[in-house]
Amino acid sequence: MDLASRYKGVVGLVFGNENSPSNEDSYVERLLDRISNGVLAEDRRTAMAELQSVVAESHATQLAFGAMGFPVLMGVLKEERDDIEMIRGSLETLVSALTPTNHAKGPRNEVQPALMNTDLLAREAENISLLLSLLSEEDFYVRYYTLQILTALLTNSPNRLQEAILIIPRGITRLMDMLMDREVIRNEALLLLTYLTREAEEIQKIVVFEGAFEKIFSIIKEEGGSEGGVVVQDCLELLNNLLRDNASNQILLRETIGFDAVVSILKLRGSSYSFTQQKTINLLSALETINLLMVGGADPGKDTNKLTNKTVLVQIKVLDYLLMLGVESQWTPVDVRCGMIYILWPMGIYFTSSPISGSVLFLALRCIGNLIAGHPKNLDALATKVLGEEPQVEPALNSILRIILRTSSMQEFMTADHVFKSFCEKNSDGQTMLASTLIPQPHSMTHAPIEEDVNMSFGSMLLHGLTLSESDGDLETCCRAASVLSHVLKDNIQCKEKVIRIELESPMPSFGAAEPLMHRMVKYLALASSMKNKDTKSSSMGNLYVQPIILKLLVTWLADCSTGVQCFLDSRPHLTYLLELASNPSATVYIRGLAAVLLGECVIYNKSGESGKDAFTVVDAISQKVGLTSYFLKFDEMMKSFVFSSAKQVEPHKPMTRSAAASMAEIEDVDEQDSSDQNNEDHPILSSVFDSSFVNFVKRVETDIRETITDIYSRPKSEVAVVPAELDQKSGESDEDYIKRLKSFVEKQCSEIQNLLGRNATLAEELAKIGGRGSSQTERSASGGLERVQAETLRRDLEEASQRIEMLKVEKAKIESEASMYQNLAGKMESDLKSLSDAYNSLEQANFHLEKEVRALKNGGALTVPDIEALKAEAREEAQKESEAELNDLLVCLGQEQSKVEKLCARLSELGEDVDKLLEGIGDDMGLPEDDEAEED
Repeated sequence: MDLASRYKGVVGLVFGNENSPSNEDSYVERLLDRISNGVLAEDRRTAMAELQSVVAESHATQLAFGAMGFPVLMGVLKEERDDIEMIRGSLETLVSALTPTNHAKGPRNEVQPALMNTDLLAREAENISLLLSLLSEEDFYVRYYTLQILTALLTNSPNRLQEAILIIPRGITRLMDMLMDREVIRNEALLLLTYLTREAEEIQKIVVFEGAFEKIFSIIKEEGGSEGGVVVQDCLELLNNLLRDNASNQILLRETIGFDAVVSILKLRGSSYSFTQQKTINLLSALETINLLMVGGADPGKDTNKLTNKTVLVQIKVLDYLLMLGVESQWTPVDVRCGMIYILWPMGIYFTSSPISGSVLFLALRCIGNLIAGHPKNLDALATKVLGEEPQVEPALNSILRIILRTSSMQEFMTADHVFKSFCEKNSDGQTMLASTLIPQPHSMTHAPIEEDVNMSFGSMLLHGLTLSESDGDLETCCRAASVLSHVLKDNIQCKEKVIRIELESPMPSFGAAEPLMHRMVKYLALASSMKNKDTKSSSMGNLYVQPIILKLLVTWLADCSTGVQCFLDSRPHLTYLLELASNPSATVYIRGLAAVLLGECVIYNKSGESGKDAFTVVDAISQKVGLTSYFLKFDEMMKSFVFSSAKQVEPHKPMTRSAAASMAEIEDVDEQDSSDQNNEDHPILSSVFDSSFVNFVKRVETDIRETITDIYSRPKSEVAVVPAELDQKSGESDEDYIKRLKSFVEKQCSEIQNLLGRNATLAEELAKIGGRGSSQTERSASGGLERVQAETLRRDLEEASQRIEMLKVEKAKIESEASMYQNLAGKMESDLKSLSDAYNSLEQANFHLEKEVRALKNGGALTVPDIEALKAEAREEAQKESEAELNDLLVCLGQEQSKVEKLCARLSELGEDVDKLLEGIGDDMGLPEDDEAEED
C-alpha cells in the first residue's frame, strides 16, 4: 500500500488526526472494502456506483479516495478485464477523482484533491501503461473514459505523462489509432495529442512518423474544411504544433502531401458567405500555419527551407487567397472600430456590417509581407498582381496603399506598412518602379476628397496622401504616407535624388513658386510640433507618432545623400528649427534623438563648399546653440530608451491555442481606444517604426557623427586662405603699404591661432564630460586651453560652494523654526501639567472629606440612605422609553422592507414566476430556539 501511505499525512491534516478518521474516510474505506472483498458481483458493482457518486460530488471524499482508493481500482482494471461493467465503473470513478468539483471556491491555500490525485496517479509509469492498454478494448465507454483520464493527467502533470508515454512501447501508436475511431473518441484523442505535442519534440517526431499529416487533413476534409467546427480548429492546432520551428517536419509535409491541403482552407466559397466566429478562428489557424511555413525551422538549413516553402506557396496561388482575405475583401468584409467595416472595391468604398473579426485581415497582410520578404520572384509576383475584374482593375500595391491612407485602425496601418517594408527591403528595382510613378498632381487634385484617388497611380496617390491633410491640420494621413515613402527611399540613391527634384505647388500660388517635397515635409514636422504645443491634451493618437515618422523619413532620405543635405540646408530656417527641436525639453526622447541624428547627417554627408551651408557651419551652430556635451547626450538618451534598447529582442512566437484564437477572433482594436489616453513616450506603433534595422543604422551613423564632429571642431575651417602670392610685394606697392598688409595678415593668423586654442580647450572639456572620448585630443591641448579648463573648474566649485551655503542657510532657518515650535509645545505641556496637578489636589481634598464622613458613620453618626426603590422605578421607566423608541424604529424599517417585498413579488408575477413557490419554506423554524431560550430567561 505505498500509494496510500504517500498521502496519509496530508489526509490527516485535512480531516484531523489519523487516529480519529472522519466520516468521509470511513465511508470511502467501507466502499473500497466492499469492492475488494465483496462476494456478490452485484454488491461490488453497487459499491462502485456509490463510490463514483460520492467522489464526483464531495470535495473531501475526493481527497479521502486519493489516499486509499487508487490501488483498489487499478487492481480492478488489471485483474478483471472481463467484467466490463466494473471496468467502466472504475474508469468513471477515476475521472471523477481527477476532475475538480463545482462547489464554491475555498481559500487559495486549500488543498486541491484533483491536483493531488493527478500527481499520485501519474507517478507510477505502470498506471499509464495500464491505461494505454485499455485503448485496445472494444467497449466504447472504456476507451472514452480512458482518454478523459489521460487528458486530465496531461493537463495537470504534462511532463510526467509525456515521459511515461515515451517509454511505453507503442504508446503513441495507440493514441494515433484513436484518430480513426468513432467521432467522440476521435475528438478526445485529437485534443489529447494537441496537448502532448506542444513542446515535446520527440513525441512530435513519433506522431508524424505514425501518419499524422494524412489523418489530420482527412479529418479536416471530413468536417468541411474552414466551415467546420472546433474539431477543425483542434486539427490545425495539432498541425501547427508539428510544424513550429521544425524544418524536417515541414520538408516531410511539403514532399509528401504538399501545401495544397493547407491553402484550400483559405478558399472562400460563395459571394454571400456568412462568417461565424468559428469560421474566423479556423481561418486564423490556417493563416498561422502559412506563417509558420514561411518562418522556417530552427535547423541550420532554415533559410533554404524557408525560401523553398515560399516558392511552393506562391506556385499554388496562396498569394491570391491572401490578397482576397486581406486586401480585395470582395467576399471578406474587414472589421474596424465602432462595429462598422469597409469593403475595398476597385470603384471605391462603402460601409456595411459583418461579424468577421479584423484579425483575419491583420494576419493575412502579415503573411503577405512575410511571403515576399527576401524572395525576388515573390516580389515580382506581388508587383504584377491586380485586383478586381476588367475593366475595373487596380494593382494590388495601390489597394494596400489605400488601406494605409484610409483605415481608422492602427493595426491595419502597421500590417499594411509591413507589406511595403518587405517589398522595398533590398529590392532596388521595385523601389525604382514605385518612385517612377511619383508625379505631382495639379493643385485642384491635391486638395480633392480622398475618394478621388481611385484612378491615380501609386505615386500620385502617395503624394496625394502626403499633402491631403494640410488644410484641416490632421497630419496622421501625411505621416502614414511618409512611412511608405521612407521604405521607397531606403538605401537607394537614385530614388532619393529623383524624389528631391519633385516640387509641389504652393497652397496659395500668389505667395510664391513651387517648393521641394523635402521642404514640405519639414514644414509638416514643424506644424506637428506647433499643434502639440497648442493642445498638450490632444486626444489624437497620431500626435504621438507623427513627428517620429516624419523624422525617420528625413533621416532615411539624407543618409549617404549629399544632394539631400544640400536641399535641406537650402532653407536657412531648417537648421535653426532642428537645433531648437534637439534642445526642446518638452519633446520626447525619440524626437530629440532623431533631430540630433538629422543634424549629424548634415555634417557627415555634407560636401558643400558654399559658406553658410558647409559642415563647419553646422558644427559651429551645434556648438553655440546646443553644446557638444548636450548634443551627444541626445544619442545616449535615445539609445537607453525602451523602444531602442528592446528593438533587437525578438518576442518568442506564442502558439495559437483555443483561448488565444478566440481572443483574436473577438479583437476590435481595443488598443486604439486606450491610445488616446496614453501619455507615455512608448506608443505601440513606435516599436514598429523603430525596427531593428533602423536602430542598427542609427547606431552605425552615430559613431561616424561623433568622430566627424570632433574632427571638424578640433580643426575649424580656416578663415583666411593662405596664398603664397599674398606674401610677395605687389608691383607699384610702396614698402609702407606692403608692411601694413603683412602686419594685418600676421594679426589675422594670430587671431586664428587663439581661436583654435580656445576651441581645443572647450573640446577637451566637452569630451571629458561624456566619458573621456577623445582623450588624445585632451593630451594635445595647448597650455592656454588647460588654464581655461582649470578656471572653469574653479568657477564651478565656487558656484557649488555658494549653493551649499544657501542650502545651509535654509536648513538653519528650518531648525530655528522647529526649535521655536518645540519651545511653545513645552510651554503648553507645562501648563497642562499644572492643571493636572491642581485637579489632583482637588481630588485629594474630596477624598479626605469622604474618609472623614466614613469614619463618622463608623463611630455611630447618622447618614441619609437613598431610596433604592425609587431609583429602580426611575431606571425601569427610562429603559422602557428607550425600548419603545427602538421598537418604533424597527417597525418603520419593517414597513419599508415589506413594501420592497410587495414590489418584488409584483415584478416576479409579471415575469411569470410563481411567488408562493419561491417563498415556500422561507422563515420556517427560524428563530424558534432563540425565542424559547428568551422565554426561559
